[in-house]
Amino acid sequence: MNIAYKKTKVFFSTLLLTLTLGGASQSMAQQNKNQLPEIGTSAVSTLSLDKERIYGDAMMRQVRASMPLIQDPVLIEYINHLGNSLVRNADGVNYKFDFFLVNNKEINAFAFFGGHIGVHSGLLTMADNESELASVLAHEIAHVTQRHLARKLEAQSRATPWTLAGMVTGVLLALVNPEAGMAALMSANAASAQAGINYTRSNEKEADRVGMAILANSGFDPNGAPDFFKKMSTKYRYTSKPPAMLLTHPLPDSRITDSRNRAQAYPSRLLPASLDFELAKARLRSRYSGEPENNIKIFTAELRRQNYQSKEATEYALALSYFADKQYDAAEELLTELLVKHPNNLFFVDGLTDTYLEQKKYDKALNMLERLNLLMPNNQVVTLNYANSAIYAEKYALANNLLQDFLILNPGNFIAHDLLTETYRKQDKPSQMHASQAEVYALLGLYPKAIDELHTAYNFADQQTLMKKRIKARIVQFQEQENQLKRL
Repeated sequence: MNIAYKKTKVFFSTLLLTLTLGGASQSMAQQNKNQLPEIGTSAVSTLSLDKERIYGDAMMRQVRASMPLIQDPVLIEYINHLGNSLVRNADGVNYKFDFFLVNNKEINAFAFFGGHIGVHSGLLTMADNESELASVLAHEIAHVTQRHLARKLEAQSRATPWTLAGMVTGVLLALVNPEAGMAALMSANAASAQAGINYTRSNEKEADRVGMAILANSGFDPNGAPDFFKKMSTKYRYTSKPPAMLLTHPLPDSRITDSRNRAQAYPSRLLPASLDFELAKARLRSRYSGEPENNIKIFTAELRRQNYQSKEATEYALALSYFADKQYDAAEELLTELLVKHPNNLFFVDGLTDTYLEQKKYDKALNMLERLNLLMPNNQVVTLNYANSAIYAEKYALANNLLQDFLILNPGNFIAHDLLTETYRKQDKPSQMHASQAEVYALLGLYPKAIDELHTAYNFADQQTLMKKRIKARIVQFQEQENQLKRL
């Protein structure tokens, strides 16, 4: 799916702690004294699970507005499928997890309240195999299930009068700019900041241990964790500007050794290469970096020299580069061949759909997606591509039905709300269009703008009594959500 989205540049002060990979050294003898993780609900006196969900939802809205998220259904589907395959083997899961990608070449990953886990695109492209990527996600899942952020706040409240408000700006800045963020934290209160960092290091050791169990129990190679650590250490050992995660938490050799020793407690697995993992990397390389003409040369050369991990992934990257260069016939030929080999692969389906739409072959796109929609109803890649194709083909009733049904199950899907807004605009339905645009603003945490849109929608509703009642009810809901955040 190839849709351009407008990004709202808003900087929010929010409670957002970056729980990055890293930590301090600890001997295996010390670790063996306490193999069990600390109880994740120990911080419930400071922050209840319900309040944690509220904070998490608010933070995610603010992250959407302030960070360059990759709004790409195929990559979102991939990272959530991988992440939730790990969550199924984790203990202490109290809510639905949400994984998202940040378009940033820095090597980083972070977790915050409510099961939200962000992964920088640079981390995915650096991983050599899916077990390495899964090891990072497992580590972040452990941060969430053990409620490390809530426990940190509880420890902080006992140890020092340093208030939450005093650390908010620095913590968010540490996510966006680690050097500036850590400086802000340290200047606020050096002693308290150091105590907070030490507590986070303790969290890191626990997350390493719990994450390793999640990784192994999910069928991945446990050596993915130490392999990735070793790669990081080797690449950035002498660099003057290490990646974001190493600015906040160092990666000493002892931690790599500890990780290797933990991995040996589980059976080693020699796994076949994951096609979807290679396709995700190829999509990032082709669609989110470089110029199309130059990418065509790069991927053509890789295929000629057989310099690739996966031939099909490289062919896919070349097809996307052809598409970006408006060589639609060449893109269609490659993608059709790939889809014949893998009829239901969503990476190939998405690329071929985009190609058909640019060629105005709307019937081909709709027929392909209609079949897949019967096989995978409400799958976000299929549904959103199907709805987008219906919009191109001016079959707005079909697009409306697909999106409205999808949003019942996925009310927080940003792309679906954006597409529905476009559908109403094409049909010249101003009341519904403004009401749908309000949902887009609300997902960005822009409640005043959302309420303004609803007032406009109300004015256009004319004699639609039921529509007016719904709009008034939604205005009240947004006002309550905004006031709730002010009270937290």
